[in-house]
Amino acid sequence: MTLSNSSRLAFLFPGQGSQAVGMGKDLYESSRAARAVFQEVDDALDLSLSSIMFDGPAEVLTRTENAQPAIAAVSMAAWKAVEEVGDSPQAPDLVAGHSLGEYSALAVAGVLSISDTARLVSRRGRFMQGACDERPGGMAAIIGIDDVTAREICLETGAYISNVNTPEQIIISGAHMTLARAIDLASARGARKAIPLSVAGAFHSGLMEPAQHELNDLIESIYFSDPSMPIVGNVQARALTTAAEIKEELQMQLTSCVQWNRTMGFMLQSGVKRYVELGPGRVLNGLMRRIDRSARVTSIGDYKDVCAYAAA
Repeated sequence: MTLSNSSRLAFLFPGQGSQAVGMGKDLYESSRAARAVFQEVDDALDLSLSSIMFDGPAEVLTRTENAQPAIAAVSMAAWKAVEEVGDSPQAPDLVAGHSLGEYSALAVAGVLSISDTARLVSRRGRFMQGACDERPGGMAAIIGIDDVTAREICLETGAYISNVNTPEQIIISGAHMTLARAIDLASARGARKAIPLSVAGAFHSGLMEPAQHELNDLIESIYFSDPSMPIVGNVQARALTTAAEIKEELQMQLTSCVQWNRTMGFMLQSGVKRYVELGPGRVLNGLMRRIDRSARVTSIGDYKDVCAYAAA
């Protein structure tokens, strides 16, 4: 498989934390294709998730079991709106998503239907919340140390590296006392910032094992198609080209580090310089600026963005 053409395009999908009340409403009101996605998600979940997205309240939207399918719904709606508005828009050569976003990538790559994606993501959110309740913990952003130092800190304290987002932005996690010790040690080892995050638990760590076990059983029960384009996975940071490879990846994802810096490095080394971030917020755009400022990233979260992209 040759991935060296400089004209190659990648679609990127954001993860949990990008949610905000009102997200997706403009897409719903302006795009028939996007509206159909929101309706399909609502029907699949037997829940008016779109009402929670558009009108809140925020504390309901931010619950893990709601935030995850809501973010995926906006990402899939933005994708469908781009297809609807664009004059034969270029299909992506590669797709990737940050944690939860990997599931949005499955839908775009034809691995799962929109309905199956919504149901799977909703159950994933419930499993994760259950693990958070069973094994309480938290996460912290560590800025300004490399991953070698971060690994040493985690080995000394029992914390986990959960995300390597850029060369200097690393997210660690663990039980609350463990995380507090790791934050103190990171500051002592020269981190510019060590910031506790407002999250429900220690995602992408060993504390998520109960959720991973439940999710693995569910994944095994669902039919996955081979992807129509490679998906660059979070865990292995390589191109996944078969349903079996994708299932294997997802069955490690909740308890493994999100290797986002390596994922983007794979894409960059494959000649990809054009990226479209589909979904709420501009988090992945900001991360790419810290990885490679020469890469072109377009963020599409509302209908104005869709039209601007189609006109470009």
